[in-house]
Amino acid sequence: MSKPIKQMIVKEYRKKFSGIEGAVLVEIRGLDALATNKMRNDFARKSVKVAVVKNALAREAFKGGALEQLGAHLAGPSALVYSQDSVVDLARDLVKWARTVEQFVFKAAILEGVVYEGKAGVTQLSKMPTREEAQSNVVTLVLSPGRNLLGAVKGPGGRVMGIVKEIESRLEKGETISALSA
Repeated sequence: MSKPIKQMIVKEYRKKFSGIEGAVLVEIRGLDALATNKMRNDFARKSVKVAVVKNALAREAFKGGALEQLGAHLAGPSALVYSQDSVVDLARDLVKWARTVEQFVFKAAILEGVVYEGKAGVTQLSKMPTREEAQSNVVTLVLSPGRNLLGAVKGPGGRVMGIVKEIESRLEKGETISALSA
């Protein structure tokens, strides 16, 4: 391949993968055409892209970017699976999908500069909370003391209201009130 062609491919990779903060690097060698097409179609419905890359050219394109650390794992047939959405959701989908295909190999994944190596690493990544899940956990933690305080304040007030309602109902029936047992 001539140098101008390589430079064009590197330029295209940079353009294609710009803005991608996280991705999963896989090897799809051994998958037949039907399995590969099924994988691509299944993930395309979720706006996930699968790009087979030339290792040396991808390493060059990744330099200085968020995917640079994946360069060390670019060996053999490589495909980059990426999405504009959460890489954690992507890892979950890939781990689930890989259970049905024995030949599927996880090389690495990257999220915010942290590389997760091999199947164990991608599985670990898939078990992490997504950004939205983490935010909801934080909101829950922040609100829980207030919720507990409200319950503590509301509890005695609720008992008092129960007594007042009981007095009201007895008075409406014309009964005399001597003592109430709560």
